[in-house]
Amino acid sequence: MYNEIDLHKIDLTQSPPSVDREPERQYYYIAKCRQWAAGKEQETGRKLKCCTKTFGCQMNARDSEKLSGILKQIGFEMTQEEEADFVIYNTCTVRENANLKVYGRLGYLNGLKKKNPDMKIALCGCMMQEPEVVEKIQKSYRFVDLIFGTHNLYKFAELFYTSLHAGRMVVDIWKDTGKIVENLPCERKYGFKSGVNIMFGCNNFCSYCIVPYVRGRERSRSPQEIIKEIKKLAADGVVEIMLLGQNVNSYGKQLEKPMSFAQLLQEVEQIEGIERIRFMTSHPKDLSDELIAVMKQSKKICRHLHLPLQSGSSAILQKMNRRYDKEKYLELAAKIRREIPDMAITTDIIVGFPGETEEDFRETMQVVSKVRFESAFTFIYSKRTGTPAAAMENQVPDEVVKDRFDRLLTQVQRIAQEEAGKLEGAVQEVLVEEINRQNSAFVTGRLGNNSVVHLPGDASMIGTLRKVRLKECRGFYYIGEEV
Repeated sequence: MYNEIDLHKIDLTQSPPSVDREPERQYYYIAKCRQWAAGKEQETGRKLKCCTKTFGCQMNARDSEKLSGILKQIGFEMTQEEEADFVIYNTCTVRENANLKVYGRLGYLNGLKKKNPDMKIALCGCMMQEPEVVEKIQKSYRFVDLIFGTHNLYKFAELFYTSLHAGRMVVDIWKDTGKIVENLPCERKYGFKSGVNIMFGCNNFCSYCIVPYVRGRERSRSPQEIIKEIKKLAADGVVEIMLLGQNVNSYGKQLEKPMSFAQLLQEVEQIEGIERIRFMTSHPKDLSDELIAVMKQSKKICRHLHLPLQSGSSAILQKMNRRYDKEKYLELAAKIRREIPDMAITTDIIVGFPGETEEDFRETMQVVSKVRFESAFTFIYSKRTGTPAAAMENQVPDEVVKDRFDRLLTQVQRIAQEEAGKLEGAVQEVLVEEINRQNSAFVTGRLGNNSVVHLPGDASMIGTLRKVRLKECRGFYYIGEEV
């Protein structure tokens, strides 16, 4: 649906369009790569296969859909297996474990490439924006064919074409960009729901976070392009969208004609065919009364708000450069609960930030008890080289962090289970997403508050909204029946 250019009509005997003519330039290179792929098909007598592996957040998942869309236009057949003709890893670097996982998988790919020397391997995403990572790959993983970052993802077809003819590893990393290229191909994972980027980058510079360094400064897409994309998605059968940004609450501040995120939501609400609107992530410091009012009045915005806390200690929040304190967070959460009583609030919490004392940790536990999050993603602090927190003194010993993490997880899970049971017996709308993985006589879907529901059904229900009675809560999911 995004490909509005006929690849067969592109004259490949001519020079490519200039760099100021995007995305036409990229479609030219897609056609060039398509020509190469057709030759390979004739040579091998089969379709070429590609595998796109995503590490990290919803932003990465959406980027991977764009990469897959380009690869499909080139002529590749998608597969989940890494024994493919082309494998691309879209990497994450928020925590050290994400990096280690990629290095481990690269060792596996090396063995596959030794068996199939024609295999092509590419790495992209946040991890590639770290100079020391690229240096390590160039030194220790020389079998990789292509490396690029987050800022020039739109150039994937051009870079892939370059790597096909380079005879060496191609590395193209940009430090930053103000450029946004629209209307590239996209291959969605689901037919009925889709992520939609509304902005890129982050200006917050939390002291523990590497994202602003690898994703760049904030830049918002024009509302016209966002609305145009969502209308196309609705026409293509999408009923639920997830608006994506590192901090959606600061959307529109950089536009020529500034627009608030709340105003954008009101525009999206008017689009026919879209039944559910989700968004993430919200930064507490930028969540306005205007946005709360819009969420309260909306018939389409899901009753689920992800509002990262990170710590319940004002002293630690200051060290984290979060720009709110414990009291402001509690006041905001109370306001949301008061104005929208059925809103599920979920969060992120980091345990073991440098200098965290037992008293700081107890304050976090107190906030969890007061807000009663429906779900919380809990993380052990991960030192990221290049961030201010990495150089801070008083790093917390591992055994102390592990003890606190276990205590927090126990409390979070207990509260989440108690909150989940409140909807037992109610009739709610469920978006059916897939056949249940344990019992093929059931389907699995989600409520607007993001809770999982299993109910009797079949594949014909996938992608539809159904009225379901929540018969029984089993901890972190419901068993339901259609009414």
